[in-house]
Amino acid sequence: MVGSHKNPTLKVFLLPSVLMVSLMLSACQKESASNENDISVTAEAGDTIETGKARDSVASDNTMSNASSAADSPPQLTAEDKLTTILSHHRWTLVSATDVNKQPLVEFAVPKNQVTLAFSQYQGQDTLSYSVGCNTISAAYQLQGHNLSTEDGMSTKMSCSDLDVAENTLNTLMLGNSELKIDQDETPILTQFTNDDVTLVWSGRLTPQAKYHSKGETIFWAVKSQTTACEDSRSNQCLQVKPITYNDQGIKIYEGKWRIFVGDIDGYQHDNTHEEVLRLQRYQININELPEDDTADEQYAYILDAVIESSVVE
Repeated sequence: MVGSHKNPTLKVFLLPSVLMVSLMLSACQKESASNENDISVTAEAGDTIETGKARDSVASDNTMSNASSAADSPPQLTAEDKLTTILSHHRWTLVSATDVNKQPLVEFAVPKNQVTLAFSQYQGQDTLSYSVGCNTISAAYQLQGHNLSTEDGMSTKMSCSDLDVAENTLNTLMLGNSELKIDQDETPILTQFTNDDVTLVWSGRLTPQAKYHSKGETIFWAVKSQTTACEDSRSNQCLQVKPITYNDQGIKIYEGKWRIFVGDIDGYQHDNTHEEVLRLQRYQININELPEDDTADEQYAYILDAVIESSVVE
């Protein structure tokens, strides 16, 4: 009896104690969980902030990269720039000249195949020059799209005899406004529609500078009238040449020894009746383009610039 009476009392006193301890533990757990949640939220927020900073950093890097790429990329060429490049990279020879009725102009019958046109730059200004084989006339020009505008030009003052009519006609046609059309092919064709209703058709040939990607070296050679057998072939004839040097005043200060020239001079026609001095432009050919049995002369391309002396051999 005494035991049964005391056990409930013990329970009464134990239960509140256990409940209190349980509540306290629960409260501690909640507080701990709450603190963990706060820490988790704070950490997550921190991660978010760091992620935002990283994104800002990546965006900044991308912006700088794009700006750098834009700065490094070459400028875009306009239509005028592209046309100017094509025009200046070729020397143009007149193929035909017809009037509004598509009839050939008789003025160009005499200087056939020697009427030329060239585009270049002089002191930063776009210039063109043209000739019928006598005087060379140079003038400034402008391009707007495919429309060519040419100003009054300057000319040398040689008397051209039977070429005077052709020269005056060409000068009249080139002045003022005209429209250009380019047909790109293995041999480019330039068609020019003048404001006089005349159609000029020009055939293009790549300039040495554009072909060999370099500026030529100016040299002077004397050429004998008589050719001689080439060293590697008795059946072929070669030129005999010797180098000449002039000072700034145009006075000859050096002549080398005669030698056999194994190669070609572009634009030069040898007739065996003249002793001549040639001004040449020499361009080094890409070594990868040379044949295996090339000679020293064939390492260069020689372009005739001018015949500066010529005398008939009696």
